[in-house]
Amino acid sequence: MKGLFITFEGIDGCGKTTQIEMLSGDLQKEGIPFVLIREPGGTSIGEKIRTILLDKANSGMDERTELLLYEAARAQIVREKIIPELQSGKVVICDRFYDSTIAYQGYARGLDLKEIDFLNNWSAAGIKPDITFLLDLDEETAYRRRHGRSDEEDRLEAEGLLFMKKVRGGYLSRSKEDARFQVLDALKTPEEIYQQIRKTVWEVVQK
Repeated sequence: MKGLFITFEGIDGCGKTTQIEMLSGDLQKEGIPFVLIREPGGTSIGEKIRTILLDKANSGMDERTELLLYEAARAQIVREKIIPELQSGKVVICDRFYDSTIAYQGYARGLDLKEIDFLNNWSAAGIKPDITFLLDLDEETAYRRRHGRSDEEDRLEAEGLLFMKKVRGGYLSRSKEDARFQVLDALKTPEEIYQQIRKTVWEVVQK
């Protein structure tokens, strides 16, 4: 049985965590086997890389260093977690995947998109999401939401509104190139957003 690979994307503050929790809860209630992972991270090695990437003390990190660290963490989680779980027939829910790299390191940092595409495909071993939910939100609202939380901003969240505007634009450009994307209005209520997500996922898992 082939598994189902679902990714959630969007700028920080768009509400990904809430939607992932709602979907995970539904899958659990229905007895559908699933695994929840995040990028960067999800493995012992990946979590160490995540700490380096998001530490504000590393503000002098070169863009290429940043890109390669993300790809290294991805290569690890793909081989250690994603491929085995999909092969076992599970639904794999990933909080961010290589579309984040296109949006953040490509559109926002200005690195070459073709080079990033090559590295993404290489690190992911050809694995591609079946469904990608993009929670679209303007950067000002996302900023207000983030500052309403208790946790401190990480290195990328601290880049500012212009950076996040570029990230959002990158996501929207990317979403027009691939039919696996579903762009969801993150200004709607969590319940309204989740109804669209549930409908899409259940059409697949109930086949």
